Amino acid sequence: MKITILLTWGDAMGGTEMAAYTQAAQLMPRHEVEILSVFKTAEEPFLPEAKALPIRYLVDRTGRTPRPVRETSLTPEECAALAKLPSELIEASWEPTFDRLSDIEMTAALSGLDADVLVTTTPALMAAAVKLVPSSVATVHQEHRVSQLRGATGEPLLTHAPRLDALVSLTELTTDWFAESLGASAPRLATIPNAMPEGYRPRSDLGGKTIVVAGRMVPEKQLDHAIQAFAELSDEFPDWRLRLFGDGPQLVNLRRLVESLGMHDRIELVGRSQQMAEEWAKAAICLMPSRVESFGLVMLEAFTAGVPVVAYDALTGPSQIVRHEVDGLLVPADDVASLGAALARLMGDDELRAAYGAAARAGARERFAPEIITAQWDELFTALRAEPESVRAAARADRTARRVAAGGSRSFAVSAPISKLTPSADEQKAREVILQAQDRKNLVRSAGRLAEVRDDIPAWRIGQINLEISAEALERHDVPYVLLHDPSTVNHRLAVKDTDRERALRALGTELHGKPVYAELVAPKTAAPGARLAETLTAAPEAAAVRIFKPVVSDSRILRYGPVYGCSVEFWPQEEAEPRWFTAPRGTTLVGPRLPSLDGAARITVGDREYPTLEVLTKRLMWDVDFPIDAVYTWVDDTDPAWRATRDAARQAAGLATDDAQSGDVRFRNRDELRYSLRSLATHAPWIRKVFLVTDDQVPSWLNTEHPDIQVVSHREIFADPSWLPTFNSHAIESQLHRIEGLSEHFLYVNDDVMLGNEVTPGDFFHANGITKFFPSPALVPLGERTVDDPPVAAAGKNNRRLIQERYGAVLVQKMKHMPHALSRTVLTEIETEFAAEYRHTEASRFRSIDDISISSSLHHYYAFHTGRAVPAQLPYSYLDLTHPWTETRLGRLLAARDKTVFCVNDTVSTELEVGEQKDLITPFLEAYFPVPSPYEK
Repeated sequence: MKITILLTWGDAMGGTEMAAYTQAAQLMPRHEVEILSVFKTAEEPFLPEAKALPIRYLVDRTGRTPRPVRETSLTPEECAALAKLPSELIEASWEPTFDRLSDIEMTAALSGLDADVLVTTTPALMAAAVKLVPSSVATVHQEHRVSQLRGATGEPLLTHAPRLDALVSLTELTTDWFAESLGASAPRLATIPNAMPEGYRPRSDLGGKTIVVAGRMVPEKQLDHAIQAFAELSDEFPDWRLRLFGDGPQLVNLRRLVESLGMHDRIELVGRSQQMAEEWAKAAICLMPSRVESFGLVMLEAFTAGVPVVAYDALTGPSQIVRHEVDGLLVPADDVASLGAALARLMGDDELRAAYGAAARAGARERFAPEIITAQWDELFTALRAEPESVRAAARADRTARRVAAGGSRSFAVSAPISKLTPSADEQKAREVILQAQDRKNLVRSAGRLAEVRDDIPAWRIGQINLEISAEALERHDVPYVLLHDPSTVNHRLAVKDTDRERALRALGTELHGKPVYAELVAPKTAAPGARLAETLTAAPEAAAVRIFKPVVSDSRILRYGPVYGCSVEFWPQEEAEPRWFTAPRGTTLVGPRLPSLDGAARITVGDREYPTLEVLTKRLMWDVDFPIDAVYTWVDDTDPAWRATRDAARQAAGLATDDAQSGDVRFRNRDELRYSLRSLATHAPWIRKVFLVTDDQVPSWLNTEHPDIQVVSHREIFADPSWLPTFNSHAIESQLHRIEGLSEHFLYVNDDVMLGNEVTPGDFFHANGITKFFPSPALVPLGERTVDDPPVAAAGKNNRRLIQERYGAVLVQKMKHMPHALSRTVLTEIETEFAAEYRHTEASRFRSIDDISISSSLHHYYAFHTGRAVPAQLPYSYLDLTHPWTETRLGRLLAARDKTVFCVNDTVSTELEVGEQKDLITPFLEAYFPVPSPYEK
């Protein structure tokens, strides 16, 4: 069989290249194998393994001007011009190195490819290959990274994978994620790990007292954690040293860190090495502090030399190779202290290190020997080639059609939730199958765990459910606990005396037996980190805490509640010096790391249930925001014919056109964002007391106006002078908000296109003393004086600047982010008096004008800042302009990551046709992000 493996650059030093060369060498005895590299960047490959392989290049970049490797009549000038043009095959966000010259050469090479199987090695290459290769070629993509965390570079995987014949992952967790994300449009999925290097490799005697770290010096490798952990142990183990192999952009920073710690004589930054087999033979421990590790060829190389591994239990990779307490140690991710403790354990125990090393070498051959892995590739290739070409082509077409039919043409509709927990072991999987069989109607596998399908649980409620599950189990077995004080509505913590640890674990395991509830071990001492069915806690190892969580997934499988929403049951040890006091096993509480008692004589209410706590934790703490906070929305439905007629009549009366761009102002566009903004508020800010919806006597058809916590307020109720109505000026409407009857002194003003993407607390917007917070934008108010050519929003910013400068001598330059605006009724009332002339003009202006001031979204913040009642703040935020061509892609990234606390989906100028297209785009996204209806919906 003829097999072509496609690389971006075959001369580089990297895990992908090493894996490809290892795979090619192991396939060559049975197949005709060729490495096809798009770019040639060096006179010879860095990795010696490549030198014995047939490599064909397409574009030579070793000279001053890139040019095709094939014979060509193109001049250097023509090649240079092509190399400056962006690629049309591969988007720059996927991989920026490609250009129009590489497009041409890839098209020529792949369109006429004479091979039975093509194996691509990056998502970008895969996207090009499925467009170009002949139908007769079986296409396989081998994914070398943690696909779930790829971000922009992984987007082609879920949009183009249906056009593949097979998609191969290194770990089962990634394969499961592809199956869940792609559904019926998935090609053949397989899990094939990397193979250990073939041939003779020297073995370490583990006596060298050297810890080796090998990897590119980039942030995700977290090599600074290795340096910090070793430095903490340096006095205890003076004969040991740390050697770091590799290079990259963090080299200078790492060298500075070593020097600042005074460790230059104990820690070596060696650089790249072509003789890593010999270096592993000198090592005693392999250290892997990566934040993300897809599989880790470095660990296999170490195992081949009989060197045990200490690694963070990062997503997918280490747990698939390292057998905890057998051939290495896994510690909680990003826990430098635990990393150091694991190192110290192996550094101080020669016999344990030798036992782990022997198990590592033997186990690697049993699980990752070349003949085992190559047999899996042979089986896949044979199966693909056994299918007739016409059958494979029809299947690809059907999968692509299913993806589009299911909404997969939208990049935001393709990603399943991501779990960062180690997947279930075989024994637990068997138990999960039994539990799922008992409730197939409601239980599914999601992110590697059993999950209940629900579309009616907001984030704060799942936090309460996990709290209730944990507390009830402890109470039924008379295990005393106290609920700790925490401002979060989704994370709850229970403190249990360390002497009651075994009783608590038995209680949890017994009560949760047979239920799809999990427990994540926090800082375990004798077990690998990770999550297990809570029923197994009856025999759980010692840990600082367990996090109890019931996985829940939306019907769309896009929203998932996992361990982030779990309830932590913490085991607090009693102090020897002062036995009445107890110490937090990790972190601290709002009242410090120590508590004088764990006898919960007081009570605190969460939801509909009381919990025992300490008297001091029932008190208002210094930074607690305990005053009522309401939310105010202003809303208009521009599709309402009556409202449009009123607007057009008012424009005609004012001598304004009714058929120009201004008459159909995009500020009035209704894409049903309000429904989803209210959903975001209900799920992520349950502490809001009441919502006031300010409208021109319009009410959304879906709104439940009978709900006691929402009130529709007419413009007629708040405008001081009814003669100013009707008004179509948002500046004027915002100027009257403080007149809402019953509105709290402190409130949030929220535009309907603003969404809360994650939990927020009152402290994110207000200080406990009532001071408000505002969020300056990097966008600037245009410099210069106001002119008649300024759009109203810019003119209002300039007018605000003039007022602040005249009053306080300071020049404001920044706009505000499109965030919820934290406002004070008192401050707004003062502005009405302090800037009376400008205020009177704004509230009386039916349409926006260049004389307006912007009060609620800007002037309030600057005025309050200069009078000592507001301060700037920051929250993770994103602004998405619906008119921007990249917005669809950004929506997909946002949905997958859910890493913004606030985001705004807006536009600047659109036609009626574009508004319809935008609604088709934004509605599925918002429905996927916020599937749980708010209590304000009918």
